[in-house]
Amino acid sequence: MSTQTVILGAGVTGMAAGFASGADIYEAKDIPGGICTSYYMKCGQTQKLYQAPLDQEAYRFELGGGHWIFGNDPLIQHFLESFAPVETYARHSGVFFPTTKQYVGYPIQHHLKDLPTQTATQALQEIIHAQIYPKPNLTTMADWLEQSFGQTLGQLFFYPFHNLYTAGLWRKISPQDAYKSPIDLPLVIQGAFQNAAPIGYNATFVYPIHGLDSLIGPLAKQCRIHYGKTVIRIDPQAKEITFQDGTVISYQTILSTLPLNQLIQITHISLEQPDPGTSVLVLNVAGKKGKQTPAHHWLYIPESKAGFHRVGFYSNVDAHFLPKSKRLDSQYVSMYIEKAYPETTKWKDLDLESLKLQIITELQEWGWLETVEVSDFTWIDVAYTWSWPKSQWRSHAIQQLQKFNIFPIGRHGRWNFQGIADSIRDGLMAGAVAKAKR
Repeated sequence: MSTQTVILGAGVTGMAAGFASGADIYEAKDIPGGICTSYYMKCGQTQKLYQAPLDQEAYRFELGGGHWIFGNDPLIQHFLESFAPVETYARHSGVFFPTTKQYVGYPIQHHLKDLPTQTATQALQEIIHAQIYPKPNLTTMADWLEQSFGQTLGQLFFYPFHNLYTAGLWRKISPQDAYKSPIDLPLVIQGAFQNAAPIGYNATFVYPIHGLDSLIGPLAKQCRIHYGKTVIRIDPQAKEITFQDGTVISYQTILSTLPLNQLIQITHISLEQPDPGTSVLVLNVAGKKGKQTPAHHWLYIPESKAGFHRVGFYSNVDAHFLPKSKRLDSQYVSMYIEKAYPETTKWKDLDLESLKLQIITELQEWGWLETVEVSDFTWIDVAYTWSWPKSQWRSHAIQQLQKFNIFPIGRHGRWNFQGIADSIRDGLMAGAVAKAKR
């Protein structure tokens, strides 16, 4: 079988490309959406439901934890709303220190007033000094964190948090994603004495009122998706794709959302050492609130016995994440907990039951959760992508693939952090170009 353009992966990027181009999409799983997929679980049950039950008596979770849509792009929001109505939210996030039970606003450098006076004073002095006398040649993320925030905030939050967030890579990888931890000196100074204005890439976000499945489902219906199609080999010379089920198809152009390192492996293109990635284990859990359950949308955690780095609260964003009968009852909560691992980790080798008990016990000790009604693990094989200092691997990989009309698109395909809105934009643009090239 021969076809002109082939799209690999039916996540939001792949489906946007399929929508714009009309090309066939090949998806390894049996459902669309990738990690941006909602699912439902009834109390006391372990089965994932990918459609809301008619009585709405189930907790809604997401496969990849909270995937809020940020970016404030009116065209992308208009595109989303053509499939499902969305609600706009103002971010309410912070940092939680388990040892002291203290909450500090996010980003922490703009909320120094929440810290003890001596700590805040020292941190402010170090940030001002760093901005006036920047150090050259920052090679690693550790270098950048010290230069940007100083030792006080570094030791208090940034070093331990990034050690968890990057699964120990922060001293080896190059600086990146500075926009996630912005430094606005006037706001830093203001935040040392009074409330500072919200800042950052996700200060506001949108989310479909009826869940990601209300967006993903209608979008998938506008695409030609072939499910259960795991790619095991791409022959760039013969322009053939081989799937695990033995099917072989020919192509002229590939738009691939597969993780870039995996794409290079299955094309057998020889390159230097690939840049590293990290996997994330997500525990979705819901039940009765503890007495100290916070009202935040999510919290960054610099230390935890179980090693997780973030806890998000679905039900604090919107009560529709709860079963219908519990939406007006303030006693219930649904949340997601994220723990990072080196990309080489195989999650089925982990002692998940022991880890679940450890995480839930810790949340109960913090007073965030009283009793559990439902819990479930999901796994993101390549959740975050990083680069080695001075590495050219990413650009070399993309250049080599393009020689064979293979074009990586999206967050994992381009090996670059971006949100749902940017991923959809990538897909729409790539799909439009593919259609114009026919």
